[in-house]
Amino acid sequence: MSNIPGGPQVNSPGALSPESRAASIEVLKSTAQAGKELDILIVGGGVVGAGAALDAVTRGLTVGIVEARDWSSGTSSRSSKLIHGGLRYLEMLDFGLVQEALQERGLLIQRIAPHLVRPVPFLYPLTRRIWERPYVGAGIMLYDTLGLTSGNSRGVPMHKHLFRRGTLRAAPSLKEDAFVGSIRYYDAQVDDARLVVNVVRTAAHYGAHAANRVRVVDFLREGERVVGAKVENQEDGSVFEIRAKQVVNATGVWTDETQAMVTDRGQLKVRASKGIHLVVPRDRFQSTVGLILRTEKSVLFVIPWGRHWIIGTTDTDWTLDKAHPAASSKDIDYVLEHVNKVLKRPLTREDVEGVYAGLRPLLAGDNDSTAKLSREHVVAHPVPGLVVVAGGKYTTYRVMAKDAVDEATRAMDERVPSSCTETIPLLGAEGFKAAWNRRGRLAEQAGVHVARVEHLLNRFGSMTPEVLEIIAGRPELGEPLPGADDYLAAEVVYAATHEGARHVDDVLTRRTRISIEAWDRGVSAAPVVAKLMGEILGWSETQRESEIKHYLARVEAERLSQQQPDDESADAARMGVDDIVPLR
Repeated sequence: MSNIPGGPQVNSPGALSPESRAASIEVLKSTAQAGKELDILIVGGGVVGAGAALDAVTRGLTVGIVEARDWSSGTSSRSSKLIHGGLRYLEMLDFGLVQEALQERGLLIQRIAPHLVRPVPFLYPLTRRIWERPYVGAGIMLYDTLGLTSGNSRGVPMHKHLFRRGTLRAAPSLKEDAFVGSIRYYDAQVDDARLVVNVVRTAAHYGAHAANRVRVVDFLREGERVVGAKVENQEDGSVFEIRAKQVVNATGVWTDETQAMVTDRGQLKVRASKGIHLVVPRDRFQSTVGLILRTEKSVLFVIPWGRHWIIGTTDTDWTLDKAHPAASSKDIDYVLEHVNKVLKRPLTREDVEGVYAGLRPLLAGDNDSTAKLSREHVVAHPVPGLVVVAGGKYTTYRVMAKDAVDEATRAMDERVPSSCTETIPLLGAEGFKAAWNRRGRLAEQAGVHVARVEHLLNRFGSMTPEVLEIIAGRPELGEPLPGADDYLAAEVVYAATHEGARHVDDVLTRRTRISIEAWDRGVSAAPVVAKLMGEILGWSETQRESEIKHYLARVEAERLSQQQPDDESADAARMGVDDIVPLR
């Protein structure tokens, strides 16, 4: 039950409210008492950690999950936002990886998260006559066929061959001399950060104790065995211990650092690869489909994203700050140069609304190129009581989580049921299609435009009435945020009361995508967001002003970093702004 100032009390399953976070922390503190230890403590609130929490709790285990910053604040909110098998991995002969990912794609579209994961068409332009069409066509046929082997519906249509005229009908803005034809195929896309929060909420609904902004400062040991973690609540500076029979380290690109707290023997090594993406308005070029383009190093996606296009990605080694990877001017020029090879009207820097950079946690190998490192994951048990999961790709998060929990439970004395997450819809999935079919009536009852309801359904699924109830209690919250017409003020309130948002940055960067979709990157929305969040979280006027100043400084630092010529200078510019901490 979350109290919304001036509005109704909304009873919601798995709500990550300020009260639920405080209650989870009290439970986690109590595990230091004899006989009250958790079965499993998950460290890391990205998609794999969230998936592990859901997997473990639905096996009947007692589970805690902690995240040093915000849910999905690392790699899991900065991906290409695709749920895909990885067409390029077929050329590397990674058939098992592709098949596994396509099985997961079908599950996500059909059962687990139909409100967040949906099919999207892509063109693969053909540039060579005679040999390329049968070669690429055979690969895409194999891609489609592998997707049928899971026993689940694929959830996407089969591919189709197009010649020059059909290609231009689908994508009129392509240069006529840039291709001889194309093949249209389907993959799926997702708002990656929303999926993570949804998985955490679902885990909390089933009984997991979840707390963000709780940082592991050390692991607890009894002899060689890991028996828990020493953590700091970053919101008030308090330090306490959490005890557990098994600890799962799911910290992605920070795996090396967290492992080093325990052992330097038998470590998994993770290599960070930076990928950057540009966001441009949808009207900058005409196309009804996305594009996949070959580059000399990897592939470049042009992905439909609401009223925008997402264009990326790069694939370069990154050895600098992992919390805030920076996009340099060189990175941006690389992406523009490659996409402009196929567009009639070239894109320029002035067309770019937003830029974001993320790090892939690749398993380190002997290969110098990060583009050639495997995306397969590994689960290890380097010391008793500690399981480490690393590598992998976003699409296969559920399998990675299952494998990590399997390894953790193998060391437990009692018999633990097997994973059942392939049968568990996330919150908002159950009843989504029925809610979508009723969207006209929902809009009429709420007194908002049906387009607004469609937007909410594609973000909250069958939980959309909870957001509409907030608007019913405070009609002014049905207005859009300044400079971000796609998002309503009620979504800010919902983020703070139901989705664990603790700071302005959490809302503008992850609960919404205003930081990359708005021309001003959320600067004009920040004061409104701070006011609404402050009412719920009890901020003083000083704290509210601090939140706004920090967000504006972050935007300025990112803009400055994107003008720098290389990684080192871009990193230095971005590091000019520290992470915000509450006033204590």
